[in-house]
Amino acid sequence: MDAPRRSPRADSSTATGTAAPLPPGWPEVAAAAVTYVAAFGLVMWLLPMVGDDAIGGIVGLLVSGVMGLLAFGAAWLVRRRGLSAFGIRAARPGQLALGALLGVGAYLVGTVLSVLFILATGFDENVQSTYQAGAAAGALGLVLSILAGALLTPLGEEFAFRGVLTSALLAKLPAGVAIVLGAAVFALAHGINPVLPTAFVVGLVSGVMFHRTGSIWPSVMVHAGNNLVALLVPLVAATLVPAV
Repeated sequence: MDAPRRSPRADSSTATGTAAPLPPGWPEVAAAAVTYVAAFGLVMWLLPMVGDDAIGGIVGLLVSGVMGLLAFGAAWLVRRRGLSAFGIRAARPGQLALGALLGVGAYLVGTVLSVLFILATGFDENVQSTYQAGAAAGALGLVLSILAGALLTPLGEEFAFRGVLTSALLAKLPAGVAIVLGAAVFALAHGINPVLPTAFVVGLVSGVMFHRTGSIWPSVMVHAGNNLVALLVPLVAATLVPAV
């Protein structure tokens, strides 16, 4: 692991002469991957049973976060190392604010790339239509969608994909390679569809913030900023179209 990565990860244990927790390795990655895939398969089987698109969208956002947290929990149980090994440590307010701002930027860049993806492939299906239906289902639907999509989902997915996967990759590969590879896996986890380019950009930005700060929380803010804008922009656009 390189020097910029080691220093931010040091926790209070280093101050007392105790070695900081080692980063997660392949056993943790394997445990997280198996748990995530199993949870994903279960969700894909059960979610279609929800007949209402709005309810299905809110539930889908909720389980996205839960799947990530379950994967992280499985990884932690492998060797029960300190949480700082996964980047769960305090971040400065400025780092959190920068993460949220970069999340908005990631959404804008990702949207352009998604449009190019649609033009190149002809795949124009809105795979997140149920999420948008949930956000449009009145005040309660909007609040629940924001809580699930802009808080729980970023938390769970960042803990799994940055806290476990990218941590392990950074410990074994050059930083640039590790960040790109982690972002690619994160994007592919969203499927081959127009969301993939945006997910890749979010993964890249989150990975860079994770590496530079040594904390998971700026990465969570990147993800949250992107998801919040992704929920609100279609909602605002839908209200403006009739007035045009």
